[in-house]
Amino acid sequence: MKLYSLPGACSTACQIILLETGADFETIKVDLKEKTLPDGASYLDINPKGQVPALVLDDGTVLTEAAVILQYVADKAGRTDLLPASGSIERYQVLSWVNYIATELHKTFSPLLRPFTPEAYTEQTRTMLLPRVLGRINAQLGTTPYLAGETFSIADAYAFVILSWARVLDFPLEPWPGIISYMGRIAEREAVREAYKLVRP
Repeated sequence: MKLYSLPGACSTACQIILLETGADFETIKVDLKEKTLPDGASYLDINPKGQVPALVLDDGTVLTEAAVILQYVADKAGRTDLLPASGSIERYQVLSWVNYIATELHKTFSPLLRPFTPEAYTEQTRTMLLPRVLGRINAQLGTTPYLAGETFSIADAYAFVILSWARVLDFPLEPWPGIISYMGRIAEREAVREAYKLVRP
């Protein structure tokens, strides 16, 4: 398989889960500004959306969207610890958090990484929107060590990567000690350490 990625982007969560499952894959860095690949080819030929991640399967099928790729990789490997079995309530609990990370945390953080985001919106995000989302996550982590319970799941890989953007943006996480501890636990995982080695420019 080939994972089209960008250092530190949400595609890093897919790298983490691919590594957790021991999958055989290659990571290819994408220039999102120019929509090109290292060999100069157009990334749009792989993913017309022009965003990462994209996962090209061995048969040439292309999957996009981090939340979908995370599910595919865990299911393909039969790793019910990362994503519980289809039809189980535990699976829906994990997917609830995957959706929350995608629609609330990821969506809220993303504008802060864009230079053209209006200053007024940036201020509102830092002072109101992000604290609300982080407070919800911190509250959950006061009841369980991971978002969906006692074990690490695909939701945690996704959350970890997005939460790591706080450091890049000089956004302090100290008001949410549960998140600080959570990040420390996940950072110790071998797959996480290896994924961040892979995404270094």
